[in-house]
Amino acid sequence: MPAGKIPHLIAQVPPVRGRMQADALLAPTTWFRVGGPAEVLVRPADVDDLCAFLKALPLEIPVVAIGAASNLIVRDGGVHGVVIRLARGFNAITAEAGGVVAGAAALDMTVAEHAAAAGLAGLEFLSGIPGTIGGAVAMNAGAYGGDVAGTLDWTEVVTRSGELVRLTTAQLAFAYRHASLPPGGIVVRARFRAGRGDPAVIAARMAEIRASRESTQPVRARTGGSTFRNPPNMKAWELIDAAGCRGLARGAAQVSEKHCNFLLNTGGATAADIEGLGEEVRRRVHAMSGVSLDWEIRRIGIPAARPEVVA
Repeated sequence: MPAGKIPHLIAQVPPVRGRMQADALLAPTTWFRVGGPAEVLVRPADVDDLCAFLKALPLEIPVVAIGAASNLIVRDGGVHGVVIRLARGFNAITAEAGGVVAGAAALDMTVAEHAAAAGLAGLEFLSGIPGTIGGAVAMNAGAYGGDVAGTLDWTEVVTRSGELVRLTTAQLAFAYRHASLPPGGIVVRARFRAGRGDPAVIAARMAEIRASRESTQPVRARTGGSTFRNPPNMKAWELIDAAGCRGLARGAAQVSEKHCNFLLNTGGATAADIEGLGEEVRRRVHAMSGVSLDWEIRRIGIPAARPEVVA
């Protein structure tokens, strides 16, 4: 190594049986299609691989986990440290008596479909949530009359120190769009309760949810899902609409005309455009109503540039 050259972080982290990549592009993996690279991207082969990696990884190296990146903004400066993405080895789904066990990388929609195929009712709401089971547990995702807190039996989490622990619903202390995971903990598997149901009724409910999503949300656009949490006894979209933000633009980022709690990348937007637009929406809503909207979309990484001026 030439004198004075600082080694890349990838030379300082333990090996994995899965895949590891330095300066890995993250934008293509996100639904917004924006953001800078991960300093090191790790795709563990399975739970044992993840446990061994985290156990050996120095605690001073930051770690962040991502899934389908459907409700995520990766900032333009990229993410320092290690980004862990769960994929193969974490997507198994098993229907059993009284419930479904699913890996963290399993898509919410796919879990709902497996439950329906087994004649298990109560998980239809998952078909209306884009993303993976890991993210759904971590944020207590919910929609269409159901949520994770009301259906979860237990979840398995790998701690930052590499220990695999099983936590009950009570231990997670669920709140609205929040679960109390161990600091740095990564969800790897979960079990959901479900009861016997009429397959035709289950299928009809899922079709109703799908039709509702397609008619009210920009499901085919580059978006990150619901941008802000609903304040108590209020709807975020109604506050945004009342503040005159429907269709508001910043660079190539835009508030959806179809559902104004969705932000869009209309083509060529940066993460700074999207996040900056969200902050402008928050400012206008607060100025109009006194309500401070809280982000539901997760934002990670380092900002790289100032956003364009709001149109």
